[in-house]
Amino acid sequence: MTKTTFLATLLSVAGAALAGEPAGIHFTHHDWEVACDNTRTCRAAGYQQDDARGPAASVLLERRAGPREPVQAQLRLGSYDEEAPVPAGDVVTMSIDRRPLGDVRIDRKTLTGTLTTAQADALVTALAHTGVPQWTDGKHVWTVSGKGAAAVLLKIDEFQGRLGTAGALLRKGPQHEDAVRPALPLPEVIPAAAGETELTLAPQERAALLRELRANLGGEDCNAWAPDQLTVLRLAKDKLLATLPCWTGAYNEGSAYWVTNKAAPYAPVLVTTKGTSFAAGTLAAEQKGRGLGDCWAREEWTWDGRRFVLTEAATTGMCRLVAAGGAWKLPTYVARVKRGPR
Repeated sequence: MTKTTFLATLLSVAGAALAGEPAGIHFTHHDWEVACDNTRTCRAAGYQQDDARGPAASVLLERRAGPREPVQAQLRLGSYDEEAPVPAGDVVTMSIDRRPLGDVRIDRKTLTGTLTTAQADALVTALAHTGVPQWTDGKHVWTVSGKGAAAVLLKIDEFQGRLGTAGALLRKGPQHEDAVRPALPLPEVIPAAAGETELTLAPQERAALLRELRANLGGEDCNAWAPDQLTVLRLAKDKLLATLPCWTGAYNEGSAYWVTNKAAPYAPVLVTTKGTSFAAGTLAAEQKGRGLGDCWAREEWTWDGRRFVLTEAATTGMCRLVAAGGAWKLPTYVARVKRGPR
């Protein structure tokens, strides 16, 4: 499985896990990728060519759904390499096909900068054709590849219903922008108190629970099944949270998590087989795209008193050595967790 396929696969539950919820998408083509979430906001990221000799760089284009929404753009200079260049004076000059387009101020801590509206529009126009965007501090040059960009821009227009409208990124047309799909509301989840007290089950109870958990997995692949490592927490008055190691890989591992009744029949409900942590009512799955740690995928579920509800599914973008931990946050599912009094 390729790095890109691995990360995309980890996101696949975002649309499928919640019946009736609008699905997000993730699409990759050459040096570009796009993730659109369940509110119809799309984020596209482009990178230097994989075999480029110059310093690493990436740009992020973000566009919310709805008529007349502008494209916002950010630049991130590579920082994964300890010897990566830092622009002199914290400023780089943007150009397309060597035509200067003004300066971009770079935050020294994050090595990111925000493009002006004019710069963002010029960047999109260049990417839709064959323009070459570059940034320089007079000594170093950062270049982002345009290979794959047109396909990604088209995917954004398709997802947001902009094809044939005046505001389309790629295929503009005479249709009025008021016809494009509106933004969808952000789902809200109210978390409930979740216990974390570990329980010790009697031998017969433990055996019965293990039988039900094993049967519940069905076709799921748990190559690291270890009954002696079963952990059971008191999640709520009448619910338990059971977990077992499920699988191991070269640089990742995942555990299976179930919500069960407090006594037999336990009727386990599987939440995930990729879990990596549970704390304060939040269950998370975080996986590296490769051992270097420059790309990650994350999913998160929040306990609402009845079930664990998906509240986030995202990757940090391609594995291109832009930054430790990944260059961006590219979600396919988002939600607002409303903390505070219930």
